[in-house]
Amino acid sequence: MEQESTRQQKVGKQLQKDLADIIRQQGMAVYGGAMVTVTGVRMSPDLGLARVHLSIFPSAKAPEVMNTVAQHNRAIRGELGRRVARQMRIVPELSFFVDDSLDYVSRIDELLKK
Repeated sequence: MEQESTRQQKVGKQLQKDLADIIRQQGMAVYGGAMVTVTGVRMSPDLGLARVHLSIFPSAKAPEVMNTVAQHNRAIRGELGRRVARQMRIVPELSFFVDDSLDYVSRIDELLKK
C-alpha cells in the first residue's frame, strides 16, 4: 500500500473529527443502540475518495449498522459538505468499512487466557 502524503493525512484527520461529530449527533438510536466510532479515514491521492473505518460495539450489530450507514451515506456526505465547504473544493465520496481490530484483540486475549 502506498504511503499517504502529509496533505492526505491532514485532510483525513479533519474528516475523521467531522464524521465522528456527525455520527455522534445522529445518536445511538439511529444505529440500533450500537456505539459507532470513527477509527480512521484514509484519503485517495486526489482527495476524491475517503475510506472511513468504523468500530462498532457490540460487533454483532455490525451488519445492521453498516446497512444503516449505507442508507444515510448521502445525508452524512451532505452534512460533511456543509462543514468543510470553506476548506475543500470537492467533498469526497465516502466508503465505509468495519474496523474489526477490537474483535481481533479480544480474540487474542481469549486465546492467551487458555
